[in-house]
Amino acid sequence: MVKKPPSVNDLALSVEDSGIPHELLVQEARLAIAENDWENMGERVKHLQRSFIQPVVNATGVLLHTNLGRAPWRMPASDFSSNIEFDLESGNRGSRQTSIGNLFAQLCEAESAMVVNNCSAAVLLVLSALASDQGVAISRSELVEIGGSFRVPDILELSSAYLVEVGTTNKTRLIDYQKAIDAHRDVAMTLKVHQSNYKIVGFTEETSVEELASLKIPLVVDIGSGLLDSSCPWLSSGPPRWLSGEPAAKQTLLSGADLVTFSCDKLLGGPQAGIIAGRSDLIEKCLRHPFARVLRPGSHTLISLQELALHYLRRDGEQIPFWKMASANLEELKIRAESMNMGEVVNLDSVPGGGTLPTVVIPSVGIRLSGDRSWELRRGFQGSLPIITRVRDGDTFLDFRTIDPAYDQVIATALGGLG
Repeated sequence: MVKKPPSVNDLALSVEDSGIPHELLVQEARLAIAENDWENMGERVKHLQRSFIQPVVNATGVLLHTNLGRAPWRMPASDFSSNIEFDLESGNRGSRQTSIGNLFAQLCEAESAMVVNNCSAAVLLVLSALASDQGVAISRSELVEIGGSFRVPDILELSSAYLVEVGTTNKTRLIDYQKAIDAHRDVAMTLKVHQSNYKIVGFTEETSVEELASLKIPLVVDIGSGLLDSSCPWLSSGPPRWLSGEPAAKQTLLSGADLVTFSCDKLLGGPQAGIIAGRSDLIEKCLRHPFARVLRPGSHTLISLQELALHYLRRDGEQIPFWKMASANLEELKIRAESMNMGEVVNLDSVPGGGTLPTVVIPSVGIRLSGDRSWELRRGFQGSLPIITRVRDGDTFLDFRTIDPAYDQVIATALGGLG
């Protein structure tokens, strides 16, 4: 005999203590009844809860894990109004770009700077404001595709600029750019794009920023990953060895670039946003373009970036979570891993992630658990935070470089619950 299902309302009320709004529970109850799965309503509600955006513990060893929000950065307090577009001195309307732009101009040693939604938006705005209906010279080796199938040629097309391909995939010289500029009289800029998520090795040659700066048109360099200064003055220990060769905003501008663009949620270590820094006249053209309003960031992002910029200016890298975990001492990581008294303490290789430094590994320490325990840790133990791990060769690894020490007790409790 087929069991009669409960009413939709009764089924929804049976899981009311989940904290999920009644309307969503009713919707889930209807689906459960339609699928003859009402007896598993409790598990369905847990699945629904796991679908919401929530904090997790990153134990993967990927410092900038795109699926986990890239750089860890705390959200600012949001229960207050702010003077985002209000000048406290004059009492008149102000600009949301002035203060934050000045901070990042100072950090990059640039004339001016501004903030948009992300790095792709920064490139789109620069192209639209400075090269619409004109040519942009780019090396064939730099026509990159980033995550989500977004490609540099597509962004060019959207900006109404047109692509002037220069050189070959493996070799591009200064003379190649000059020939392209001479052949296309309306080339408005040279765009150099950092190969942040891949490497071309072997019989190769590229044109340096210093060489490109000798051309008679503006040079825009998309450094992508967001390293501010190659000397890392915010770290008492100096720049880590694995950063060698990574382009930095300050040095790129000093080498002759007119503008640089970069992400805020990668090596900068902040929220998702994009920075444009460089010549004040070019920044002003970007600010006047209609896209500047379309791509502008909100108050939460700007408050977060302001806090981040002030930490950099104070040279206080310990207060920036990304740099704290990137520069963590191996011996300290080992002590933390051993304190768990669970699994085997092993040496691991962390990676920067987030489409940065694709060939770099960073020595780390973690725990190896026999078998695939990733689901048990991911679902959360007795309501604790989900722990995201790495599974390799059938075993589970927790990398302590990417685990904030504040979560060590969460890890210990979860491991104890595995039995």
